[in-house]
Formats: sequence, C-alpha cells, structure tokens
Amino acid sequence: MDINELRNLINYHSNLYYTLDKTEISDFEYDRLMSELKRMEAEDPTLITPDSPTQRIGGKILEGFESVRHTVRMESLNDLFTKEEVIDFGKKTEAALDEKVEYVTELKIDGLSVSLEYRDGVFFRGSTRGDGDVGEDVTENLKTIRSIPLKLTESIPYLEVRGEVYMSHKSFEALNRKQEELGLEPFKNPRNVASGTLKQLDSSVVASRKLDIFVFNIQRIEGKTLTTHKEAIDYLAHLGFKTSPIKEVFNSIEEAFKEVIAIGERRGELGFDIDGAVIKVNSLSQRSALGSTAKYPRWAAAYKYPPEQKATRLNRIVIQVGRTGVLTPNAEFDPIRLAGTTVSRATLHNLDFIRERDIKVGDTIVVQKAGDIIPEVVKVLPEKRTGEEENFEMPLTCPVCNAPVFREEGEAAYRCSGTACPAQLARNVIHFASKGAMDIEGLGPAVVHQLLDNNLIASAADLYTLKKEDIITLDKMGEKSADNLLNAIEKSKENDLSRLIFALGIRNIGQKAGKVLSKSFDSLDALMNASVEEIASCEDFGMIMAESIKHFFQIEQNVALVEKLRSAGVNFLSKEKPQGNLFAGKTFVLTGTLPTLSRSEASKLIEDNGGKTSSSVSKKTDYVLLGEDAGSKLEKALKLGITTITEAEFLQMLNFSD
Repeated sequence: MDINELRNLINYHSNLYYTLDKTEISDFEYDRLMSELKRMEAEDPTLITPDSPTQRIGGKILEGFESVRHTVRMESLNDLFTKEEVIDFGKKTEAALDEKVEYVTELKIDGLSVSLEYRDGVFFRGSTRGDGDVGEDVTENLKTIRSIPLKLTESIPYLEVRGEVYMSHKSFEALNRKQEELGLEPFKNPRNVASGTLKQLDSSVVASRKLDIFVFNIQRIEGKTLTTHKEAIDYLAHLGFKTSPIKEVFNSIEEAFKEVIAIGERRGELGFDIDGAVIKVNSLSQRSALGSTAKYPRWAAAYKYPPEQKATRLNRIVIQVGRTGVLTPNAEFDPIRLAGTTVSRATLHNLDFIRERDIKVGDTIVVQKAGDIIPEVVKVLPEKRTGEEENFEMPLTCPVCNAPVFREEGEAAYRCSGTACPAQLARNVIHFASKGAMDIEGLGPAVVHQLLDNNLIASAADLYTLKKEDIITLDKMGEKSADNLLNAIEKSKENDLSRLIFALGIRNIGQKAGKVLSKSFDSLDALMNASVEEIASCEDFGMIMAESIKHFFQIEQNVALVEKLRSAGVNFLSKEKPQGNLFAGKTFVLTGTLPTLSRSEASKLIEDNGGKTSSSVSKKTDYVLLGEDAGSKLEKALKLGITTITEAEFLQMLNFSD
C-alpha cells in the first residue's frame, strides 16, 4: 500500500469514528495504520502533506453546540506498541533533559476527552476536545455527570482540567437491557455511547445514561503552585475530582514499563474500558523544558495494548433473527476467559464473513474482544483440522416463522421476508404506530410490548380489534388512557394511503416514497397490482425500490396482513393530491429553526404545491429555506450560489403574507 492509499484509508476510518460515531476496525488496527503512516513520513519528510492525518489531532466540529477555542491546546499522545519503543521514549527524554527523570503511569481511559473550567472554585464551562484547538460547549450535559464537582473544596481563581468521560460496564449493561425492553437495537460499546451521549441536545437523555469521568491533568491554574504531576493529581482529588485509580511514580522507564504490563494484565477487572496506559514525566518543570512537537507532547506517551486472543473449538453456528429481520450467524464455542469475563459466543456477521475466513463447524478458532467488550472471531487455525469439519450454509427459510429468506443484490445480509415473524413483530408494530406512519398517539414501545406479552395482538392489524377491557388491564392504563388510545387507533383508519404504505415497513420505502406512491396510484390495490416497471417510473424511483414493493406483496404473510387491515376498515385510498404546481420541479432544503412553521408543516406546503424537499444541499437544490442557527447547510448554499429564503419570503411566494 503506497502512502496516498494509506492516508485515504485512515481518513475514511477517521470520518467514520470522529464524525459519524461508527467503527469498522478495532482501535488497535487503526493505531497500527497511523503508526505506519508516521513511520513512512519520518523516513521521508518530503512526503508529509498539509492534509495528512498526522497533521491534525481529532475530528470535525459538529453542528448543535457553540464552539470553544481552548486556551491550552488539548494534545493527543504519541502511541507506542512495543517495549523497545517505550525504552526509546525514556532514553530520548532523559537525553534531552540531561538529568534524572521520574515517570508516572496512569490508565488510558477509553472515552471522550473534555476540558472543565472553574472560576473562583465554581464550574462555569465544559467543552469537548474537538480538533484540539476548538471544541464544542457541552456544559449543560457535563453538569449531569455527578462525579464532576460543580463547586470545588477551595476557591481557586481559575482552574482548567482535562478528563475523560466514559461509561462503566455496569451502566452500559443496564442501558442495553433498557434498549432491548423497548425493542430497540442495543449499543455496541461504552465508548461510542459516551461520545454520542455527550453530544445529545437533550441533557435529560445524558443524565439518564449515568456517564462518569476521570480527571487526569491540569491544563491551567491560577493561585496555586505545583511542582509535580503526582502532586497535581493528589491536589485535584482534594478539590473533589475523581482521578485515575491507578497512578504510580517510578524512578526509571524500565520500572514504569513493568507497571504498564501489570495494568494490562488486570484491565479486565476494572469495571470500565481502557485502551492502554499512559507514561508521563512527573516533574512539571521538566515537562515545560521538553515542550511539544506540532502533534503531541514530548513528555508523555501512550502504550497501546493488543487485544487478548485465545483459541477454542467452534461447536456450532446458530442463526439469530434480529428485529429488522436480518439473519445473523453466531458462533458457539467452548467457553474461554477474555478481558476479565467468560465468553462462549460471538457474532459471525454474515455468510461473506464466514466464507472470507474459511470458517467451518468444528474448526479451532481464535477469539478476541473488540474494544475489550465484544467477542469476535479473528481467524481459523487450519493446521488443527481433522477432516471432520463441516461447511455452513444459510437457511432458505426463517428459523422463527418459516417465511422465505432473501438476499438483495449488493447486500451481505440475508433477511426474513415475513412481517408477522415473531422475532420482528415488536419492531414492526412500533413502526406501524409511529408518528411518521399511522401516528397512533399513546401507542409507544412500552405499550406495544405489553400488548404482545399479554397475547392481545399478533400483528399490527390486531390493533384495530382491541377492546377497552383488554387495554385497561395494562400497566399504567386507566379508563381515560384506554379511551384515548382506542380513539387514536380509530382515527388512524382515516389516514392517507401514503401513511399506510410507509407503516407497512416495506424495505427501501420511506415517508417520501410513500407520498410519491400515494400520488401515483389511487389505491393500495392499484399499487399491489402494478408492474415493477410501472412502479419504477414514479418520480425518484428505481428498480430496487420497485422490486422491494413487488416482492413485499408476493409474500403470503404480508398479503394476509393487508387483508386484515382491509377488514378492519383502514383507508386504502389516496387522499392527498397536489394543490398546485407553484413549486413543480423545485427542490427545497430546510435548515435551522423557523419562526412559526415546524419543518413538517413547511415540507407539506412545499409538497402540496408540487415541490419536493431534500436533506442535503447540492447543485440540484433550488432553494434553501433558512431558520435560526442555519449552520453548515447555509455555508454550502452560499458556496454553490443557491438562492436562500426566509420563512417570510417563503410565505410571500405562497401568497400567505403581504
């Protein structure tokens, strides 16, 4: 791989992680890629470019919070992977100072780095690291973290500290139990939850997730003189901060490295994630003398632990049907202990994953924990094969409901085609009743789960046969609530066809597609009888969407659901027709908060007059409708020379205003 390919690969994974809060590779793999890029650039500095991933610290600033420029740069750390690299770090440090050096070792918490600022001992601002120079103001969210003191034990004129926000294993497991109770997808790992939670605009959501923090450095301090890092950390603990539970001082780099290895051996017992250990120079005056490079401090480095791996026997591969209908193969193997817990099961993702790694039932496999949390199969040991191993094949029918299994072109996933599949039923009913679909007020996830648990419904169509005496027996459901729910269910029968199409949960068909179909076909029966070519000819439609619809109505379970809805008296006819063609052929993008209209109201006005809306600005955009805090969409519109209008100008176009 040449250096440009390597940069592109790192930038791709950086964008997934820092901007989209997603991951496709482990931290260890990512750090290895970055280390290789640093090595190549060090060997030939002429290869360094301004846009290289090594020339910046973090990710992009997201919309939604005010920016904060850090008075002290929040630097990243140089990553080390071997004992030799650690010893070399110590030798270079001591050579640069030409004097004896003490080292401090600490845990490298796997979370989100933040700055906390105090004036006269009172917390007044907290911000994310962002790109190291500019972060996001998340003060209100940080205030919900109980381990952050709002008032210090001493009235320091000014103090800025740096810490790592994280989620404990206990809180993470409790959160995922709640997700599953609500019929929602469980979160993948505590780090992503902590990062995503801190960027929530609703601080009550942050408070409910019980984040925590370890404070590990003083950025700036006024009114107090400190000489060592250990003294500073002890002082922070005195002020009321939660600091790293493992922090030791050593007289040599060799002793410090021994402690780093010891920390790694007991990381599974900590109750929270770490992705390494940090070695720092203890003396603050020596730190000042050493200074920093353009990218990281010379007085600290992070040792990154490789994931712990163990071999075990793969006994069988079982299929789990998820709430979205995806069939996921899971490996069941002889129990092994990894990162502090015993594991005996790991996802194999899909058939492509199994084929690429040549995994067979009966194989000896190597397992590790991704991020020290999620077990994953790394590889097979073919030299251990006996000849009795067996290939795995995906089933042709769903193991839960026996509906046909299908795989769309270009997708890795196999899916159950049955809408009545018990494995997906809760999700399907929740979607059916949701605001964008049939909009049945009062029928949230908790009520849906109660209805299913009490065997009161077996499909979304059964909602229309519920009686008051059924509903009133549910938890927290009195007579008035039962009446309100029944009225909302009855009212939903009169919805436009577009809502019903979306509510059916047809793959690849969203709200906008439902509206297009409702305007293109007079009834659900007309849509069901239409050819693939007729459906594909609809505005903004293609063959994939058309084939999804045709396939949906060819499945017996789905046809049965439609007939039950018909018998219940649900409207199958299209009601909404464009009121005019004022915006025919025009595309609008809405951004920011409008003074009087909600986004859905503005979108409806546009669509009622023949126009359409889009979520992103492009050269095909005709108008950008601006509200307060318009953000990056306004910037892009100005760059592309696209017409921007206010709500008042929009209403004037509709003759709603003088």
